[in-house]
Amino acid sequence: MAIQMTPLAVFALRYGAVAVAGFAAGKYLKRGRFPRAVEHELNVAPEGIRLRRDKGQISGSAKVTRLARIGRFGPKFRIDAAALGRIRIRRLA
Repeated sequence: MAIQMTPLAVFALRYGAVAVAGFAAGKYLKRGRFPRAVEHELNVAPEGIRLRRDKGQISGSAKVTRLARIGRFGPKFRIDAAALGRIRIRRLA
């Protein structure tokens, strides 16, 4: 039975292009800096979704923490996703 080379070539080109694009982005983009105070606020944010209203604005935070395992006996990972946001709407005369 012969191996079809066309599907393999398409697969290799597609994932090769993605790998080259990722490498180029990682090499040429500058690393951002994250302020220590903001990092602390994201760490101490309570789990779940919270909304708060003040005069003229709504503030919100969301945090999700989960444990994940790759495969049955693979390594465990702790995934911690947090977000802070604010929506401010002002009426202009």
